[in-house]
Amino acid sequence: MASRLEIDFGQPEGFRPLSLDLRVPEVAGDACAPLVVFLHGGGFLRGSRKVFTPGIDAADSFDRIVAAGIAVASCEYRLSGEARFPAQLADVDAAIGWLQEHGAQHGVDASRLVLWGVSAGATIAALTGLRRRDVRGVVDWFGPTDLFAMAEHPTGERPEETREARWIGRPAAELPERAREASPALQVHASAPPFHIAHGTDDEHVPISQSEAFAAALDGAGVPVEFSRVAGGRHFWQAVPDTAPLFDRAIEFVRRVAVEG
Repeated sequence: MASRLEIDFGQPEGFRPLSLDLRVPEVAGDACAPLVVFLHGGGFLRGSRKVFTPGIDAADSFDRIVAAGIAVASCEYRLSGEARFPAQLADVDAAIGWLQEHGAQHGVDASRLVLWGVSAGATIAALTGLRRRDVRGVVDWFGPTDLFAMAEHPTGERPEETREARWIGRPAAELPERAREASPALQVHASAPPFHIAHGTDDEHVPISQSEAFAAALDGAGVPVEFSRVAGGRHFWQAVPDTAPLFDRAIEFVRRVAVEG
């Protein structure tokens, strides 16, 4: 049976402690499992490390990954009401640093690291993968990738009230350099790790064009990228009757880049 630990991995000065939930599969002998660092969604302003995706329980998400022989560290990061970009990248770095230092004590091989994020968490995962050299791959599920294009997406909110504007501090047009730095599609480079991207065709919150542009940028830079268009899928896989194949394809990617690669 897999073990599950709740661990405080850091406390940014002046902020609350940040925690992660570490689930580790049983492995033979002294072997250590490859690692997924998971980052939750919630528009940068809400969400919980306890929930993989709203509407999908732990047995069909976290436990499914662990059953494939892969450890999962579901990590907190500061929300936009607590700290603005790039604080979240520092939080993920702190979590990875803790896992690299202490993971082997818990049966985790943090040198075989894949990031997996959903929605806002996918943006943070993608940015982290693009700026580090110790990440073997990134699973990006329906994450915003271009804050300038997202600012044009109708939400019914004032420009300064959108999720992305709250995250970086102002609308993208008013903070263009910061918006560019916070946009994975605008940070692509040839040495980026492989990506697995999946996005629903009917996503009203983050349009599929965000992932289409990101996949095209990665492919144009020569970065290995898998892109799945999920017919009829809405945000957080609403309207998808069976998410098991989506998990299986992502898990196969993780195994290929972290275990076999």
